[in-house]
Amino acid sequence: MAKKILIGITGASGFIYALRCITHLKAANVEVHVVMTKAAQITRSQEVKLSLTELKKSVDYFYPIEDIGASIASGSFQHDGMVILPCSMNTLAEMACGITNNLLTRAADVCLKERRTLIIMPRETPLHAIHLKNMTTLSELGAIIYPPMPAFYQHPQSLEEMVDHTLGRILTLLGISQGLTPPWQGWR
Repeated sequence: MAKKILIGITGASGFIYALRCITHLKAANVEVHVVMTKAAQITRSQEVKLSLTELKKSVDYFYPIEDIGASIASGSFQHDGMVILPCSMNTLAEMACGITNNLLTRAADVCLKERRTLIIMPRETPLHAIHLKNMTTLSELGAIIYPPMPAFYQHPQSLEEMVDHTLGRILTLLGISQGLTPPWQGWR
């Protein structure tokens, strides 16, 4: 049976992370479920040349943010993890406080209560104490906080290579085989 991964996309800058993640998941034969905030739709239109229609066609399931009754809002929906990338500080704060007023935060809350993999890629800098406390709260609840911090020891030649290095690590955390980030072999 194919793996199922939920992708949450918020309005923080970094829509390329979501697009490339979807591309790599589909290449790995993963069933992809996407929910995105209204702010993410604005960011998409500013950062990438991909229409909402094209995005919807590239995934297996796309859910309206208001559809709080969608299958992914229930603990009975079986999946292999959720990644929120990029994750705004607003969405992060809602999750840390248990606010589930839309499908994205509800699906994340289900991951936390069901002890399923939840990876959050916060996109903000600098961070103040409330941001850090919210991340700590989510980490204590079992979420993995994975900011997009590129590594340069592999000498990336493009933005895509930098993004893919981060995504390779995320795919590994989800238990998905990937060739984007080779295992560290030590200094040579």
